[in-house]
Amino acid sequence: MSLKNDILFELLKRENYISGQELAEKFGKSRAAVWKAVQNLIKDGYEIDAVTNKGYRLTENNDTISARKIKLNLKEKIDVFYYPSVDSTNNCCKRLLADSKQGVFLVTADSQTAGRGRQGKSFYSPALTGVYFSLVIRPHSSLQNAVTATTAAAVAVCRAIEKLTDRKPKIKWVNDVYLDGKKICGILTEAITNFEEGTVDSVIIGIGINIKTIDFPDDVENAGTLGEKISRSRLIAEVTNELLSIAESDYNSFIDYYRSHSFVIGEQIKIIQNGRVTPATAVAIDETGGLEVELDSGEHKVLRSGEISIRKI
Repeated sequence: MSLKNDILFELLKRENYISGQELAEKFGKSRAAVWKAVQNLIKDGYEIDAVTNKGYRLTENNDTISARKIKLNLKEKIDVFYYPSVDSTNNCCKRLLADSKQGVFLVTADSQTAGRGRQGKSFYSPALTGVYFSLVIRPHSSLQNAVTATTAAAVAVCRAIEKLTDRKPKIKWVNDVYLDGKKICGILTEAITNFEEGTVDSVIIGIGINIKTIDFPDDVENAGTLGEKISRSRLIAEVTNELLSIAESDYNSFIDYYRSHSFVIGEQIKIIQNGRVTPATAVAIDETGGLEVELDSGEHKVLRSGEISIRKI
């Protein structure tokens, strides 16, 4: 990690002040380098008390994320890993799995430098304004593949938001969560396969939610924000609780909820697959989360993958 992230991680672990000299000695840097790193954290939006002869401390105004805060709100005991910044939480999970990490576990970060979405798209992940996390589950659960896990994740996000706020989010097939016509959440699910045995070893469910992100890059289209004052650690924990609960039940326990929160049924859509665009009408969600569509020719088919957009009439 960079010195800035090292210092942030250290401040998150402490309730009292830590001196610039102690930080300099801990990380083998000069006090001037520590001061510069702290100033960069302040520019990033972190509120830090700097008191002569005491040092630095995060103020109570910071809605910080920590493994401890998340664990306090989890219903099950699982390992939680927090990082100030990573390339992507899904990639971090892959590295942990490659290092023989076992069991169910959660990885979260304050920001991502290379957050990823479906279809090779990026996911804008600035510090302090959203949550970015990935849950690794094992194939003995009902979420044995990327399709069912993605459907379940959308349900988990909506249920958690409804529990913690008065907002009523909707789902755009298959994996985006919308509020007031804007995308506030993206989900990227990846199955890790044992090639020798031809089986799925684990499923990584990556989730990013915009909580108060306002300024988006020009290439990010139709993005919105939850716009609620909400504990980020609590939201991560509640989504995780919902996902783990679904994983211990069957598909029927959440597919009706998924259907009731879909805003594409009955809409004219464009199907985007392998660079081809096909007009159709969304008819229904089937028993395993597939989108039943009617093509303009009258032919009916069920989509298991791909991307859709709503057609403007």
